[in-house]
Amino acid sequence: MVGDLPIRLDPGIRNLTTRVHAALRAAIIDGLLAANQALPSSRALAEQIGINRNAVVAAYEQLQGDGLIVARQGAGTFVAAPLPVSPSQNAASAGRDHAAAPRRAFALGHTETDPGLLRDLSRATSRAIITATPEKLAYGDPRGSAALRREVAAFLAASRGIRCDPACVMIVAGTQSGLRLCMETLLAPGDRVWIEDPGYYAARATLEAIGLQVEPVGVDQEGLIIPDHGDGAPAKAVYVTPSHQFPTGVTMSMRRRVALLDWARKANAWIFEDDYDSEFRYAGPPLTALAGLGSERVIYSGTFTKTLFPSLRLAYLVLPAAIMDRVIAARASHDRFPPRFMQDAVAELMAKGLLARHIRRTKAQYRKARDTVAQALGAAAGAALDIIVPTQGLHMLAYLPEGSDPRMAAAIRHDAAVETRLVSETSMKAQGREGFILGISGHPLDELRDAATRLGRTAARHGAGER
Repeated sequence: MVGDLPIRLDPGIRNLTTRVHAALRAAIIDGLLAANQALPSSRALAEQIGINRNAVVAAYEQLQGDGLIVARQGAGTFVAAPLPVSPSQNAASAGRDHAAAPRRAFALGHTETDPGLLRDLSRATSRAIITATPEKLAYGDPRGSAALRREVAAFLAASRGIRCDPACVMIVAGTQSGLRLCMETLLAPGDRVWIEDPGYYAARATLEAIGLQVEPVGVDQEGLIIPDHGDGAPAKAVYVTPSHQFPTGVTMSMRRRVALLDWARKANAWIFEDDYDSEFRYAGPPLTALAGLGSERVIYSGTFTKTLFPSLRLAYLVLPAAIMDRVIAARASHDRFPPRFMQDAVAELMAKGLLARHIRRTKAQYRKARDTVAQALGAAAGAALDIIVPTQGLHMLAYLPEGSDPRMAAAIRHDAAVETRLVSETSMKAQGREGFILGISGHPLDELRDAATRLGRTAARHGAGER
């Protein structure tokens, strides 16, 4: 306390004006000084504190400039009203609402951390910064680093059957960023977009956020079931995961792929192909991407989130040449261009074969994680779960038996204390069997084994009770 004011002067602040300003500002914002409360005159406050009056006058002037106090002629100085929200309250709220969830077995979106690769990435980033030319320090190409675009184009030609000019590759800050950029460029609010159901919830949220009419479309063992909307408004675009449908894991058949490409050409519509984990295929040769069969209506999206780590925020698009200029122009109102140095560092990892080596190593680890979960879950659950062992990807499914009460899944998840999404949580319409989506990447094997055992035993206990 200073006199009658609930303020604390910080002796660590040497400048007296700054010391008084900081103390009063904190008291006002934290609500210790109420709106419209009268403040002592500058002379009175200076005497109470024991400093020169000029320092208090200057502090009052700064607070007036901040809009925190007002001087009323003939009446004195008062705390302003209304007051801003306390930043400490804002920080507490933001921390509660947006803090990252702790990593637990079966959580999706995690990757294996390789200290050696991180050191390689650190050295490559340092080299990119140290050797940067004035051109590389200026505003960049909206498509991203030329070096990374060349490496991406070469990778896609070799592994995904996509032959593209690096000029048609665009680096973006994640798949959802690329999806939003393209859909905002090519479509108008209210346009209809098909999305797989069940399907990727983040893509649905992105499409809805920009005002598009999202229509759920069912999935079977051949992938997306192409609707026949002869009497309705045609879709202007479709979001699909044909190589490894999320979450069911099915691969779109060639018959269905050809039909979808034919629909897009006839409807003058766009296909957004999210090829989110094609690098992790455990059996057979790499699959040809949809964009490798016909690219004029297909926007292809790949990501480094799964091959490296999510906080990297690097993904890439392969855009039809006919729309590249429109997307580049639209990017000016988004993020303008991606950060340069990390792109060049990743390009160096690709050029030296370091990223390919990392993918081979982690693929073996994820295959072992898949097998560990399947064995432990099967041994504990018995017939209580139908376990689907995938040939690709970073998650697997465990369904409840046919005819089971779908509400039982949430109870099993709660009682087993596992971090897993339910299939129904990725659906817009209730359909098919309920089950568990189990993330297998980026988790220690012993944690996966323990979680699988808990889930299996809990499912068996609930299943026996239901019978």
